[in-house]
Amino acid sequence: MTFELPPGVCLLERGWLSSNNVLLMGRHGTALVDSGYTSHSEQTLGLVDLALSGQPLDLLLNTHLHSDHCGGNAALQARYPEVKTLIPPGESDAVRQWDEAKLSYLATGQACPRFAFDDLLQPDTWLEMGDAAWQIHAAPGHDPHAIILFEPISRLLISGDALWQRGFGVVFPEMWGEPSFDQVGATLDLIESLRPACVIPGHGTAFDEVDTALSTARERLNAFIQSPEKHARHAVKVLIKFKLLDARCLSRVDFDRWIANVTYLEQVRRRFAPDVSIETWGAELLKELVKTGAAREQGDLVLDSL
Repeated sequence: MTFELPPGVCLLERGWLSSNNVLLMGRHGTALVDSGYTSHSEQTLGLVDLALSGQPLDLLLNTHLHSDHCGGNAALQARYPEVKTLIPPGESDAVRQWDEAKLSYLATGQACPRFAFDDLLQPDTWLEMGDAAWQIHAAPGHDPHAIILFEPISRLLISGDALWQRGFGVVFPEMWGEPSFDQVGATLDLIESLRPACVIPGHGTAFDEVDTALSTARERLNAFIQSPEKHARHAVKVLIKFKLLDARCLSRVDFDRWIANVTYLEQVRRRFAPDVSIETWGAELLKELVKTGAAREQGDLVLDSL
């Protein structure tokens, strides 16, 4: 990457399970975009504490409310009691009532400690953070309520899971029958129209070959449009891999029990594999992960790959 991040912009690049964290520091105070997964909360606190060097955290923002992007919110709110938390508007009532079904945590079989929020990240408005004013744009597709953040002077984009260097996040609404591939395409068009010089994605390193990334994302999107089943199988394998990354090791009984109780997986099975049981379908997809080296089976154990 030839583009250098502007002064006061610190990328805390994380590994799976957590999203990246982006710390902004300057005359408009300090702000953190996305907080990682709950099981990595202590690491998140340590990284943020070190980067802040004794400064308080003024703002905490989430590009969207998937567990790997907001699972550290509660820990950060406890560490920095004065922090103001901003979330996209679409699920504010669910957060206020802490409806884990509407927030997807029950349906994905993932964890997220309860957190509060203070205000909303309204699309088509501006927010001062660090040393700059940032545009807030709606970015539906991967998540219908997601936002992206763009700073037009440096042309830096914080894209969440709307654009990665080699694709984008699973299009979750498609899994339960809500057409969303068009929204992914519209969000990619929006990003292209912004002409970012550099992108900080939700996962992976920052990159400045934005045209190449957009081309790759569109090729991936077209493949999924041509074969929704391919996307569905990919999505389920992502959820299985996420579970294995978190648990590291499960007995086959516990794996089958988890598969049977994850609502998203059952919804996808009904659409794309109605003639087999969820356990059989889960076992089939697990074998595909094992074949690619993304998981292991050892006796009656299911393990993440080393």
